[in-house]
Amino acid sequence: MTPEDIHPGETEREEEVDQGTDSDTTDGAPDTLPREVADEAERLTRLARDAIDENEATAYRERRADLLADHEYTSRIRGENTEATLVLHPTEWVVDGSVHPDRIEDIDRGIEVPLEGAGDAEDWDAVDEHNATVAEQVADEHGEVHGANARAFATFMSNHYARPVEEATERMREEFLGDYFPRNAWPSEEQRAVVEASLELVTEAASTE
Repeated sequence: MTPEDIHPGETEREEEVDQGTDSDTTDGAPDTLPREVADEAERLTRLARDAIDENEATAYRERRADLLADHEYTSRIRGENTEATLVLHPTEWVVDGSVHPDRIEDIDRGIEVPLEGAGDAEDWDAVDEHNATVAEQVADEHGEVHGANARAFATFMSNHYARPVEEATERMREEFLGDYFPRNAWPSEEQRAVVEASLELVTEAASTE
């Protein structure tokens, strides 16, 4: 993270900013957010972004704000869609909802977590093998129509995101259903009729693989 990444003049989505609580800098070395807390903040953020019900999304954001406030941290979302990034930083950097660069005593205390986009390309072979195995399990247990849909989804998740099928977000599913599936899978009418059910079977299979 650089000072430019958190400069208050930057264009960003403001609706997901958690203000937390202001605090004064204490004596001694400042604390850095524990890894497990950052991971939980990321999980809650993904749940909020994928929630269909706005009340549910708000509840996840409030839980994230409370969690971070316990460690005197706050959060915001920078960017949109495939470039969206969760930014976590100390509340002491914030005054009236904006980050003040002159309050940043240690830039390394800030944490950035990409929320969308591809996974680790170095793990592609393992991800692809896993996804293919899940797809074949669906075919074996539920027939070739569901199996063909599962293979198409496995290929999509491997090639476009380098992620296991069970890590697909609601936005990734929508991209698959609305764009990739009709354009690239050449589905039959039977496949089209059951594709959403096929994705549910993929999730079930992945949980037992």
